[in-house]
Amino acid sequence: MTSPSRKSIDNWVLGLTGGIGCGKSAVSAMFEELGITVVDADIIARQVVAPDSAGLTAIHEHFGDAVLNADGSLNRAQLRKIIFADNAQKTWLNSLLHPLIREKTLNDLSTANSPYVVLVAPLLFENGLEQFCDRTLVIDVPVEIQISRTIARDNIDRQQALSIIAAQMSREDKLTRADDVADNNQSLAQVAIVIQQLHKLYLALAENK
Repeated sequence: MTSPSRKSIDNWVLGLTGGIGCGKSAVSAMFEELGITVVDADIIARQVVAPDSAGLTAIHEHFGDAVLNADGSLNRAQLRKIIFADNAQKTWLNSLLHPLIREKTLNDLSTANSPYVVLVAPLLFENGLEQFCDRTLVIDVPVEIQISRTIARDNIDRQQALSIIAAQMSREDKLTRADDVADNNQSLAQVAIVIQQLHKLYLALAENK
């Protein structure tokens, strides 16, 4: 079966990304309030390994009962422990999950019923997902704000937050590749005004596609 291509997506797609702690969820919620369908890659990554899914069935068959919780859901902590200890197992898991995630993502983008659709993906550029987008928007805050928000949200120390940020594409590279940038180091009311202005632009671009 061939994977869907950009040409198969009739909808105009905005790719929304940003580093950890930048506030992607808050901004994507603003688009939803404007009546725009949001497709979230992180949510899809959880859906493809939900109980009774083909993804979880394959994982169970490969790794055994140890990766299941008592209720039949995926034991993420156990699976993480296995793949971090064995690179070959990590490669196997990625080769299973990445096509499943991509197929569902593109299907959801294709079937969205709004003037345009937003694809939220923390690794939009890293995973080459911008090829399925008509335009990209980076939600941006200074690195120190990323660190403080991540520490507060995830209850981790500064070194852990720095390690997560270091593993992602740099802020500078994201800003260079973005078509649009929204500064999220201000009040939500100010950010909402910026998003409303961008929304008008995206409506016009989608209408003229």
